[in-house]
Amino acid sequence: MKHIFVYNPMAGRDNKAAIDRLREKMRTDYSHLDYEFYPTLASKDATVYVRNRCAAEPGTELRFYACGGDGTANEVLHGIVGAPNASMTCYPCGSGNDFVKYYGGADRFLDIDALVNGAETPIDIMKIGDRYALNVTNFGFDAAVAKTMIEVKPKKLIGGKNAYTTGIVKSLIDSMKCNCTVYVDGERLNNGKMLLCTVACGKYVGGAYCCAPRSRNDDGLLEVCLVRPVSRLSFVKLIGPYKRGEHLDDPKFAKILTYRQGRVVRVEAEEGFIYSLDGEIVESSSFTIEVCPGAVKFAVPRKKSPETVSENEEMTVV
Repeated sequence: MKHIFVYNPMAGRDNKAAIDRLREKMRTDYSHLDYEFYPTLASKDATVYVRNRCAAEPGTELRFYACGGDGTANEVLHGIVGAPNASMTCYPCGSGNDFVKYYGGADRFLDIDALVNGAETPIDIMKIGDRYALNVTNFGFDAAVAKTMIEVKPKKLIGGKNAYTTGIVKSLIDSMKCNCTVYVDGERLNNGKMLLCTVACGKYVGGAYCCAPRSRNDDGLLEVCLVRPVSRLSFVKLIGPYKRGEHLDDPKFAKILTYRQGRVVRVEAEEGFIYSLDGEIVESSSFTIEVCPGAVKFAVPRKKSPETVSENEEMTVV
């Protein structure tokens, strides 16, 4: 097997330091492995590189490590879809690492010994037109938040780790209701108005919000959670339970939340409507989200080294 680490050389200082540590670890402890590092050249280059590499070596097992955040993982995902000789995993040194929280958090994946020796397992992904998602596709309030996050991320104070909070504050002002109808396996969930909707294979979004607490990414089903419009005051009161993943069982959500599991989600909206696909903003007035069961192989760290145990251990490990 070849181990190929894909990273963005233009990422921030913390990311660069993490890659340097990874290089040193591979050089000192895993020089016997067939491995290499690939620095991406531009946005979407990771997808092109991975896809071409899979096609060029069809008889070789290739494991691609997405070194960065959810965006890098999504680009690598697009490259390996349909390639039977390829698998992927994450070395989560980016600013957003929502997908790996499904497995317990970033620390588990930053344990290189555990990661290199990780066991591969088939996982479900989402297909939206000619695009794919590993974690969450969301729209309404959440998409507005994601759009603001992208805009303010480079800025001091309101950006960086505070970008999601900034997005929430802005969306509380101008994104409390949108025109959109959602269907799950043919069933209409709402009357054309909603606050937000998440369609998930993973569990977390926005850094720490457990939007899909019952999700399993190997059951062939999408987790769909739609919230109807509420007042700003009510919304603020509901953020805590939503963040903790308690919303599906909290009686305060009973009249405003519809939860379904399904295989096909169809969305009909107005012109200029946006949705967020693993954090990437896409504009479309009508789109369909389909589950692709067991579509890719994902390497999960086999074990943990004692020094990597952290508060993330308290999260559910699937």
